[in-house]
Amino acid sequence: MGRRSWYKLSLLMSLPGFWKYPRDSLFSAPDSLRRIIDLSPESYSTISRMSRKDEPNDKYHMVAVIFFILGMGTLLPWNFFITAIPYFQFRLNPEDPAGNYSDLHVNETSAENIHSSGDAFNFNNWLTLLAQLPLLLCTLLNSFLYQCIPERVRIVGSMVSILFLFIVTAVLVTIEMSAQSFFDITMATVWFINAFCAILQGSLFGLLALFPQKYSSMLLSGQGMAGMFAAVAMLLSMSSGADHRTTALGYFITPCVGTFISITCYLLLYRLEFAQFYLSKSNSQVSKNYEVETNTELLNKEINGDPGTEKKAVLLLKDGEACVAVEEKQHVSICAVLKKIWIMALTLVIGFTVTLSVFPAITANVRSNTENESWAKFFNPVCCFLLFNIMDWVGRSITSYTLWPGPDCKYLPLLACCRIIFIPLFMLCNIPNHNYLTVIFSNDAWFIIFMILFSMSSGYCISLPMCLAPKKVLPHESEVTGAIMTFFLALGLSLGAGLSFLLKALL
Repeated sequence: MGRRSWYKLSLLMSLPGFWKYPRDSLFSAPDSLRRIIDLSPESYSTISRMSRKDEPNDKYHMVAVIFFILGMGTLLPWNFFITAIPYFQFRLNPEDPAGNYSDLHVNETSAENIHSSGDAFNFNNWLTLLAQLPLLLCTLLNSFLYQCIPERVRIVGSMVSILFLFIVTAVLVTIEMSAQSFFDITMATVWFINAFCAILQGSLFGLLALFPQKYSSMLLSGQGMAGMFAAVAMLLSMSSGADHRTTALGYFITPCVGTFISITCYLLLYRLEFAQFYLSKSNSQVSKNYEVETNTELLNKEINGDPGTEKKAVLLLKDGEACVAVEEKQHVSICAVLKKIWIMALTLVIGFTVTLSVFPAITANVRSNTENESWAKFFNPVCCFLLFNIMDWVGRSITSYTLWPGPDCKYLPLLACCRIIFIPLFMLCNIPNHNYLTVIFSNDAWFIIFMILFSMSSGYCISLPMCLAPKKVLPHESEVTGAIMTFFLALGLSLGAGLSFLLKALL
């Protein structure tokens, strides 16, 4: 590398705040940026090697494990409530107000009776809707007020509140009451616990934007694992042979323990050197008035004189030599960020709308057509909830290895729209008490095949835009991006929950 290149390289590295930016923001720059900075490829390799020396290692992958556990914690409430639908349906049965959790699906007659009693409250639909509406409202609030409440207060406060509401749900198992009172209290609990989940998710996604992309994939994989965790807890409870109260109590104590572990892991995160390295970038961005930004978009706007952009810091050439223009950081505009990530946001909305329109409101009602009582007992917990969560986790985990199509693809929403075909397929499966539709796919194998494809595509189409969105924005816009994507996530969930009422009426 020549003397002149070394001079420009040393000038670049001497700029305030250079080392706190991820090296990818410079090394992935296009040729136009490299020509302006006029550094050779050898110079970039030198910077890359030097920046790696300052980056600590994630010892024993502790930070990755913590984000995985936190991902589980964000979806434990939703998954434990929907997986326990059989328990709630028994509690809402006027003939058995105390519930009989352990005898679920013993035979076809009892299954249809419970299905009918649950329909008196439309429990599946109301559970889905009231779980998603507060998620939508609180996420919208979180998008605008995230700067008013410190991050640690939002995250720890939300998890403590979730823990308290899980304890309330566990206590309700031991209290006998009328079906209507139980329904009202359960729906209120569902509303508030998902409101805190919305705040928690938005805060965590904003925090994740400060870390490398693989940690976002770890959190999303953890969310997928939450469903498997709930489904396995359900199966163990059903297989324990204990009485219905002990079984249900043990089931709802499990997420209490899981939430407590999540709180402990989050507090541990700030003590790890690797996490401190990336978290310090956020603090320095707030404390310093002058920053260096090598983002291509800002560079182009600086050159072209875009009047709508407040100039930050770019590296230009003046009389053949490098010079620096550094100005104060601008306030993050929600509209500007949304303009960059709207394709990912739309893909997320479509993906969740399709998923929640049939799962669990429609799929939880599918019954086995076999005469084997043991298989009939475990068919829905295994083939609906456990299988969905396993394949959903597989779909989410694929994004750790590939992000296809990339962030610049404009056809991502079409990929999500292809999943609409699953809606009529599930509605034509073996669901008792059809009013308008005829059962076409009565064999259990059809439902299993549909569920595998449906859940895997759901996990991938949901995880992909969440991983791509941070790649479209600047570092200081990361937390707003996380809040916006969480809002559209909640919007898709709410639309799907509302659509489930219509689809159920068409059965």
